Amino acid sequence: MRLLRHPAIVAFAPWTAALLTLGTGALLLASGARPSLPGRFVQLLQFEPVLAIEISHFASSVLGLLLVMLAFGLRARLDAAWAATVVTLLVAAPLSLAKGFVWEETAMLLALAAVLAPFHHAFPRKAALTRMDVTPGWLFSAACFVVGAGMIGLWSFENADYGEMPWWRVMADADAARSLRAWAGAAIALLAFGVWRLLGSAATPPIVGEEDPDFDRVRAILAKAELARPTSNLALLGDKRFLFSASGESFLMFGVRSRSWIALGSTVGRRDERLELLWRFRELADSHAARPGFYNLEADDLPDIVELGFAIQKMGEGAVSPLESFTIEGTKRGNLRRAWRRAGDDGATFEVVQPSGVPPLMPDLRRISDAWLETHAGGEKGFSLGGFDERYIEEFPVALVRWEGRIIAFATLWPVANRTVFSIDLMRFVPEGPPRIMDFLFVELIRWGQAEGYGAFDFGMAPLSGLDDRPLAPALSRVGRLIYDRGEEIYNFQGVRHYKSKYDPSWQPRFVAAPRKWAIPRLMADAGLLSSGGVAGLAKRPRKAEEPPAAREAA
Repeated sequence: MRLLRHPAIVAFAPWTAALLTLGTGALLLASGARPSLPGRFVQLLQFEPVLAIEISHFASSVLGLLLVMLAFGLRARLDAAWAATVVTLLVAAPLSLAKGFVWEETAMLLALAAVLAPFHHAFPRKAALTRMDVTPGWLFSAACFVVGAGMIGLWSFENADYGEMPWWRVMADADAARSLRAWAGAAIALLAFGVWRLLGSAATPPIVGEEDPDFDRVRAILAKAELARPTSNLALLGDKRFLFSASGESFLMFGVRSRSWIALGSTVGRRDERLELLWRFRELADSHAARPGFYNLEADDLPDIVELGFAIQKMGEGAVSPLESFTIEGTKRGNLRRAWRRAGDDGATFEVVQPSGVPPLMPDLRRISDAWLETHAGGEKGFSLGGFDERYIEEFPVALVRWEGRIIAFATLWPVANRTVFSIDLMRFVPEGPPRIMDFLFVELIRWGQAEGYGAFDFGMAPLSGLDDRPLAPALSRVGRLIYDRGEEIYNFQGVRHYKSKYDPSWQPRFVAAPRKWAIPRLMADAGLLSSGGVAGLAKRPRKAEEPPAAREAA
């Protein structure tokens, strides 16, 4: 028994079981489509009613289709698929005897059940069969087996005189009718299954970490995290699920859309717990038959992601400006300096309000946010971008710009415990006051960060920036570069990078990762839908057609 648990055998068992089950199911479909052996059939009629033979023949073909479908569940290592396969084989075995005394089929079915029985441990995914990932290719493959069985039946009975008979006569006529009934039953079963899975929605996996509804554990980890980025603060948004380390000093946050489990960034907390937590996330997703992925990774994360065996794709670049050397003096930043000074001369003032002082300001912040949303597509965001939620905003310091006593712009700040970097989340304003008020806000934020001892200011990511379009570049990079060059009507890709470039940042790559390269487009699509609030959020259009570059950047 120890040999059966050898890692190599466990790794090959699901694929071997899937191939054997697929072949057995195809054999049952073909057997149901072919004529019965006359000698055995005559002997069977002596002690078995015709009705029992008909039912056994029909049920055997349907079970053959079921084995074909279960083969895909075995390949996915579903615990329920293993159990259902063993039961189906044991039920189908006596039916092969009852339909025409095909003892060879019975022996083969029992032998396969005996081979599969000791390998329960090779199917660790504790997920229901309804969670099985059904793709169009999956259904097409099953349909090919059913059509193939029908073709075998037509070939086997090509000399039978039923070509001119009405269909109801054919369905009642001896072996030919029995074959057609079995084939029709399998086809109808496949059609019903396909329609059900097409219309049915995927089950949502259980929430991990919901024992912390008030984010107390998350806040405690963020307050002292050795490994954290500004975007780690999105853990407090309220739309994530969490996986905590054994020590309780690290966590990984992820969002769920259909069967995609998408981790936002890497782990937060202790660096020495990162790899173990990443493995636990992949294993947890695997046990729920989910598709794991990572979104918005940094270069420092990649060695551990490679350790997981994931494929990696660049998704854009982040703009990070070191604060120690930043200055607005000199010819290069003359326009920026003049805009900052003009706003100050016109009466704009800047201040940072700590979280305890934010609640009294909430009506003004709500007014500015609502006015800003009316001019921008998509509405409130989520997952990888913050939205205007009063509880969430009260978690962070808020930078304010006032003009003539009124708040005309604000930005929520994302600090990190070690003060290596800080960034902004929401940045919203109203079209009042001095021009280029966002430049004034950014310069003041940088000056504030320098005074507070932060090492760098993260301007956020420029999507699809920095992708190569070389002939030998990956296909995803070339497609991304095409969208970046030609997709300005979809999103202001080049405008975002141009706006951030005037602060002379260091452009750092950002990545997505999935178990297989072909899964990355699906991962990015699901992450985009999570961030936008679904298709409805993507479809929402702004009330005004025109907007200044700074407003597009704030999006």
